[in-house]
This record gives sequence, C-alpha cells and structure tokens, in this order.
Amino acid sequence: MEKKVLDYVLVPSGLLVMVSYHIWLLYRIFKHPNNTVIGINAINRRFWVQAMMEDVSKNGVLAVQTLRNNIMASTLLASTAIMLSSLIVVLMTSGSWDKSAFILFGDRSELGFSIKFFLILVCFLVAFLFIVQSIRYYSHASILINVPFNKMSLDHDYQNLTSEYVAKTVNRGSYFWSLGLRAFYFSLPLFLWIFGPIPMFLSCFVLVFMLYFLDVSFELGWPIAVSADDDHHEDVEVGRET
Repeated sequence: MEKKVLDYVLVPSGLLVMVSYHIWLLYRIFKHPNNTVIGINAINRRFWVQAMMEDVSKNGVLAVQTLRNNIMASTLLASTAIMLSSLIVVLMTSGSWDKSAFILFGDRSELGFSIKFFLILVCFLVAFLFIVQSIRYYSHASILINVPFNKMSLDHDYQNLTSEYVAKTVNRGSYFWSLGLRAFYFSLPLFLWIFGPIPMFLSCFVLVFMLYFLDVSFELGWPIAVSADDDHHEDVEVGRET
C-alpha cells in the first residue's frame, strides 16, 4: 500500500471526527443550552448585563473594566494569530530545508506540504478575523452598557429591550471569541499533519475527547425551565422571556 493512501484515508477521517463533534455541540447549544458551558455562560452574561445596568452610576466602572479585560485578551490572541500567519508564510516560501525529513508515513511531495501549510494559514487567518469581530462587539458593549436607560424612559418593556440588546452584543463578542479559539484548535491537528497522517488522526481523537469535557456541563442545579409536550423535553434559557 502506497504511503499516500494514509493521507487519503486518515486525514479526512480525522477531520470528519472534528466536524461531527462540533455539529453535535452546536445542536446541544441550540436545543439544550443548560447542558453546555457555552450556553450556561451566555445565560449568566445576560444576568450580569442586567445587574450592571440596574445602577449605571455604581456599576459602570466595573462593567467597562470587565469588558476592557476581554478586549485585551482578544487583542493578545489576535496578535498571536497574525504573527503565526506570518511565520507560516515564511515557512511556505522557504525552500532551504528538507521538509520530508520530518515525515515518517504519508505524502512527502512539495504539493502536499504546500496544502498543509496553506490550511494552517487559513486557520490562523480565520481565527484572526473572528477575534477582531469579538473586539468589535466588546467595544460596542462597553459604550452601550453605560446607557442610563432607567432615566431615559420609565417604560419597563423599553428597559428590558435595551438591556437585552446589550446582553446580545456581549454574547456575540463571546461567541466570536469562542469561534476564534476553535480555529486555533483546528490548527493543531493540521500542524501535526506535517509529521504524517497518523499523528494528525490521533490528535483529532485526543482533541475531541478533551473538548468534550470543556464544553459539556456536568454540574447539577442550574436554573432550567422545562417544557413537556407528548414526552418531549426541551431546555429553555432562563431570563430570556420577561
């Protein structure tokens, strides 16, 4: 069996495992958010925004400082992504080292190496774009969270609409941050693909195993509203409906 067959079999299989896990995770986030860390954090961020906007004069500095910390973390991650992208470009254009010496099994052609480096570069660029969007939403939220909506209108529905919009803005910033991190995670198996399809395939399973324990909440006692209809149960986020 030719060594290239390992790339044709193991690499798509590993990527299929990664994509299948994230499709399953996306389904759990939409249908059962209280069972995922991302869903629970989104609910708690909504409560946090409502608490911060109850008394802007008292909590305004704390809210802005918290969002500024998120912006600083996002800026650091975005700088890392663009720096690694530049490094990958240098490695792609450099032909002074023997790339095939690192591979034990798999394709050793120049085209194969170009594909590997290009996919890694795409992951880092996608991570950079997602994290820039995260910074954008956090910057907007740092202004909106200090809007004195209690003084602007006595309409309770208007106040809830304002705080809900700010909470959605904060959550969108967090979602883009998570997507940027996922792009970094995807770059790890692709980086190990440089050393052959076997390390790449094994790393996909190890990464999915680790992400499962980071993404799924095993804690009990979270506030959950359950609706039953013909023995069908679905989790509903608390605090969305007022």
